Amino acid sequence: MIGLCAVFALLFAGLGIWQLQRLQWKLGLIAKVEQRIHAPAVPVPNSRSWKDLEPDSIEYRRVYAVGTFIHEKEALVDALTERGPGYWVLTPLQTADGNIIVNRGFVPQDRATPNARPEGHQARIQKVEGLLRITEPHGRYLRPNRPNEDKWYSRDIAAIAKARTIAVAPFFIDADAKPNPGGYPVGGMTVVRFRNTHLIYAVTWFGLAALAVVGLWLLRKPSRR
Repeated sequence: MIGLCAVFALLFAGLGIWQLQRLQWKLGLIAKVEQRIHAPAVPVPNSRSWKDLEPDSIEYRRVYAVGTFIHEKEALVDALTERGPGYWVLTPLQTADGNIIVNRGFVPQDRATPNARPEGHQARIQKVEGLLRITEPHGRYLRPNRPNEDKWYSRDIAAIAKARTIAVAPFFIDADAKPNPGGYPVGGMTVVRFRNTHLIYAVTWFGLAALAVVGLWLLRKPSRR
């Protein structure tokens, strides 16, 4: 029993130290992202570098791209936002360097069909600015994407591109709040939020380690008597 308490004390202390290390990593990530989203926009990565991009090094960078939207390849992704339920409008942008899917923004359910927002379907060269995001594969918990039914619950770039039979970059752009003709889609609604509970977990593990040490002391106390 004494040995078991000692093992638990070391295990819980190790887990507490690990959570402190995770806390430092998360704080560094938050600071890095905060710097990226407020930095001036830079050109989107060129196609030669797409296969070598590391998600941690590119996500939330402010970028811009120039091209023409391929509106007939548009996809609607289920969304629940501060504006209520609706959809993200994901549309490939044809650039001189390849196709890039752009999350043009949010539309409510009554604006889901292209006919309900014809002004936003302009065939002209546009400059798109926003935050670079990585793909969100598979779907949401208990709500997987259903490509065969054209039902999307996450921004799974590879699956959407396959369903639309188009080659695209392995990332997408969350468009900024620049108004679209007719007012829809509504861009600039990227939520930058990171769950950070590492300190709570660290305190919990250290507390358990302390209890294990107390138990060890109590077990050894009779033997000293």
